[in-house]
Amino acid sequence: MKHKLLDIARRVLILLLVVWTVVSLVTILIELVPGDPATAILGDAATPEALEQFRRKHGLDRPAFFFSYAEGEGLRWNGAENRYVDYWRLILRGDMGNSFRTDRPVRELILSRYGATIQLAIAALLVAVSIAVPLGVVAGTNRGNLLDNALSVVALVGISLPSFVVGPLLIYVFAVWLGWLSPSGRFGWSSIILPAITLGAALSALLTRMVRSSVIEEMGEDYVRTARAKGLNERTVVYKHVLKNGLIPVVTILGLQLGVLLAGAIITEKIFNWPGLGLLLVEEGINKRDYRLVQGCVLVISVTYILANTLTDLLYRRLDPRIRVS
Repeated sequence: MKHKLLDIARRVLILLLVVWTVVSLVTILIELVPGDPATAILGDAATPEALEQFRRKHGLDRPAFFFSYAEGEGLRWNGAENRYVDYWRLILRGDMGNSFRTDRPVRELILSRYGATIQLAIAALLVAVSIAVPLGVVAGTNRGNLLDNALSVVALVGISLPSFVVGPLLIYVFAVWLGWLSPSGRFGWSSIILPAITLGAALSALLTRMVRSSVIEEMGEDYVRTARAKGLNERTVVYKHVLKNGLIPVVTILGLQLGVLLAGAIITEKIFNWPGLGLLLVEEGINKRDYRLVQGCVLVISVTYILANTLTDLLYRRLDPRIRVS
């Protein structure tokens, strides 16, 4: 019990440390970007009074950090009265602030897109696993022959093709030419098929190679020879014994890739006009200098990424009893 409590405390501390580090780095980077958010949002035609009112409303008239630098004055200590401390005070109260552009709560904007991002990420993972596991097992159990070489070439091609090539190609074939699926938007089950395949294709190619390597490695273990000596058929040996142990490194990659899918699906979301968190971060946050929205999106993505990796660790322990014992 004591070890479990210490493990939980350690994970919570790591979560808090990572979130603080990521959000702090993003805050520093967006503050270093040249330009005035007030001018970027209100436009060059805005009056000085309107600009000053905007800065005062959103706290942009206050120092960004604990210290600032000005030519002729050098470093100047600002104390705790700065935007960085103000933001964390809001976070501790469960408030992410309001968007600079729309004045809507950032939490509301993120929640309106978060479901679409999770849906696309999970669908892409399912596509990747559905393709990678059967192909990887077939390639691993047929090591060195023509089928293995053919599947290796297919996997290499899948890794090499970027999403901005696969996406438009799928749209042309299945939406324009055949007319089977929706080309863009989020209007039903059919609209997620093409973006999920686009996002999951490269991941499936990577996972296929990993499953193949794991199966080849496990096939030479003693327990496989023992299972065969007991008279078990090859299918049972492969799918009940070899695959369970061979999936352990694959599960680790899946946990890491979930975070990549959450933050790196921007190109796919753009191609298919998918209303996800990545598109919100880039188009409404970074491009329009909406600091609060950028901070909120990064905070949610980082927390989701850490939680996904925590679940991966738990599943990893489930698959490998040696980790539970240690």
